[in-house]
Amino acid sequence: MPDFPKSVRLLRPPEFRQTYDGGKKYSCALFAVFYRKSGVARDARFGFTCPRALGKAVVRNRIKRRLRECVRLRRERFPIGFDLVFNPRKALLDAPWAEIEGHVEKLLQHLETKRPEAPSPEARSPEAPCDTSSSRS
Repeated sequence: MPDFPKSVRLLRPPEFRQTYDGGKKYSCALFAVFYRKSGVARDARFGFTCPRALGKAVVRNRIKRRLRECVRLRRERFPIGFDLVFNPRKALLDAPWAEIEGHVEKLLQHLETKRPEAPSPEARSPEAPCDTSSSRS
């Protein structure tokens, strides 16, 4: 049974903010996911948030636990180098386990198409010419 160590979790608010601001969004009926390529070759890292509008702490924690477990069981299948923040929806609380698994599987398929490719030489932007003249007299 795979574990969920701190090394694969987003723990600090700036890590979450970078993912929200610099990432893309995937949305389904049970959750929304913000994801971004972190630029570091390491296992995918995960964060889970749950707004107070979904209910009291007991309800929010149960929602997060269900989603976290489903992701934890598939952790090795997520592409390397991604940071992901999961925002569950209230429907996840009453959804059958098989439905949650199905939505996570669709997310995995979506992320497979988003793996970055090596840039071609034509795609590189030309470097700006270097100004070597001095403005001082």
